[in-house]
Amino acid sequence: MRRQITLLVAATTSIVLLAFLLPAASLVARVAEARALDAGQAQLQFLIPSVGLDRREDVAATLVGASDGASSVAVRWTDGTWIGGPGALDAAEQPTTASVREAVDGTRLVQPVRRADGAAVIEVLVPADQLGAGVTRTWLVLSGLGIVLLVLALLVADRLARSLTRPVTDLATTAHRLGSGDLTARVAPSGPPEVRSVGAALNRLAGRIGELLVAGREDAADLAHRLRTPLTALRLDVEALPGEHRERLLAGVDAVSRGVDEVITEARRTVREGLGAGCDAVATVADRVAFWSVLADEEGRAATVDLADGPLPVRAPSPDLGAAVDALLGNVFAHTAEGTAFGVAVRPRSGGGAEVLVTDSGPGLPAHGDTLGRGRSGTGSTGLGLDIARRTAEASGGALRLVDSPRGATVVLELGPPAG
Repeated sequence: MRRQITLLVAATTSIVLLAFLLPAASLVARVAEARALDAGQAQLQFLIPSVGLDRREDVAATLVGASDGASSVAVRWTDGTWIGGPGALDAAEQPTTASVREAVDGTRLVQPVRRADGAAVIEVLVPADQLGAGVTRTWLVLSGLGIVLLVLALLVADRLARSLTRPVTDLATTAHRLGSGDLTARVAPSGPPEVRSVGAALNRLAGRIGELLVAGREDAADLAHRLRTPLTALRLDVEALPGEHRERLLAGVDAVSRGVDEVITEARRTVREGLGAGCDAVATVADRVAFWSVLADEEGRAATVDLADGPLPVRAPSPDLGAAVDALLGNVFAHTAEGTAFGVAVRPRSGGGAEVLVTDSGPGLPAHGDTLGRGRSGTGSTGLGLDIARRTAEASGGALRLVDSPRGATVVLELGPPAG
């Protein structure tokens, strides 16, 4: 916008300057011409009495005194001869009135004078260079003045545009910070009233978003905390059970308890902490694959694990990435038959970050259009597994891609590099 404002002012100023300078330049040329012709007319008026009354010798002396070097003066005497130099009139031409004649070498002023012994003619030549004397210099001054005014206008326009665009730029910067999760970002309202109003509204919106997020996290923490009491009672009941299934049930209760604790911990964590945290994708995925390998052995599933050498830092907290990997592997175990092979790979991503690939040799993805939609599932599940992975990928600056084939499906979890 700053460039557009400067160009607009430059175009407007140029039009105004041209509308002023072109007529001024034309007026300067006309004034210079009129001044030179007036000087020639003054010489004519000075010579008329002498030519009309004096003798030839006196007229010749008067011509010498009247010559100013700027114009050429000649008199055709009554006998047809010239005094002061040859003129341009034909010998047979007898003008009866004063006239102004344009010539190649300038402008000639012709004035007939009646004498007692006949008619004489005074001819004053105003050279072309005298008709335009000082015009070029004045034009240069006007051009310089126009350039100075244009430069001043551009400087003023640039400062004005900067005062208008800086508040808008601050608004955009604050909006980007809010979009990246920095809910402490605020803009100092400045600039025109409309821009200040937008800045104040953005600050109120940021405050409201923070309040809603805090309220939502508190509600999640409260709800999870309420689950602890029935879980404790359930654990006591399971511990009182006899038989071989008691340990398995206790393990299930402990898993639910750990999940509740993670929900409370996540709810207490600020949004900025969640977005700014990162982890090593290789280590996190390796930990989750080790967890699921026990179940894979029980179901006779062949697992192929291909992890990159060395750490691959990504912009995703380890619990979030672990939950995403659990969701993807859980889908494999839930939606493919026992004995179906699967694979997990972690490899570097172009531009930083990492890609986590989960493949299986099952029947492929369900045939409907929005597999990644929250709550969408073609197999009777909740449909939240892929959405959890998708949100984790997008929060890190990446994305989730699905690749289907007749021999199974591949889910690609793209994770962005750490912030900063």
